[in-house]
Amino acid sequence: MANAGARRAGPFEVVEIERSFLREVGSVFWFILNTFQETFERIQQGRVPFRAASFFRQGVRAGVDSVPLVGLVSFFLGLTMALLTGYQLQRFGTERLIPGLVAIAFTRELGPLLTGIMLAARIGAAFTAELGTMQVNEEVEAIEAMGIGPLRFLAAPRMLALFLLTPCLSTVSNIAAVFASSLVCKAYFSIAFPYFLDLVKDSLLIRDIITGILKSFMFGLLIAAIACYRGLTVKGGAAGVGTNTTSSVVTAITTVIGFDTVYNVVYTSFYPV
Repeated sequence: MANAGARRAGPFEVVEIERSFLREVGSVFWFILNTFQETFERIQQGRVPFRAASFFRQGVRAGVDSVPLVGLVSFFLGLTMALLTGYQLQRFGTERLIPGLVAIAFTRELGPLLTGIMLAARIGAAFTAELGTMQVNEEVEAIEAMGIGPLRFLAAPRMLALFLLTPCLSTVSNIAAVFASSLVCKAYFSIAFPYFLDLVKDSLLIRDIITGILKSFMFGLLIAAIACYRGLTVKGGAAGVGTNTTSSVVTAITTVIGFDTVYNVVYTSFYPV
């Protein structure tokens, strides 16, 4: 007997969910456009859109402070990936494929994706909580009352910092994973480091590197935009800050994975592997 408390969503509820989803996507899209518009209008007037100190401060938070986390997680994942795949490949005498496998997997896919997920959890939550607290305390309204555009003053430096530094962190992730796999190859599969590097160079293509960099740029922009949008639309006091912070992390991670999937489908359609 079916559970009486369980019921299927009706057609009107499904339509409402779809409308809510599309409304959120449109809101984030217009948030990005309005931020760019405010910033470029300020530049056209011959004035700086935001303080350089604000950009560098956000850059240190998003980039420099995230290096240990990104590097450590990628190092351990590189170890695990090389070890598990190595034992399977060793059964067929093809353990020399390990360096190329790890390098391509991280450069094209895992490096940008892991970096995006960690930044969404670490920096996205911080941006949302910070801006949300300012919104609740009416500091954003005070900034507007002084004739300062809150988007270019508060959101633009955060978005620019994450947009520019996500590819750098993705590169750190790739290097850490490849270095970890080289240790495994040396210790378990007798692949010397010079030979390991030769195998990596023979396997990697320029388009693999470009693909990872393009993904990283887009991941950084999406994470920062979602985090800032959630922070500047907080309602309901301290409870609203917590709710929007949680929503920001979940939405950013889901968006990063979804965009990565769509990118891979489109890319492989035009450039088959």
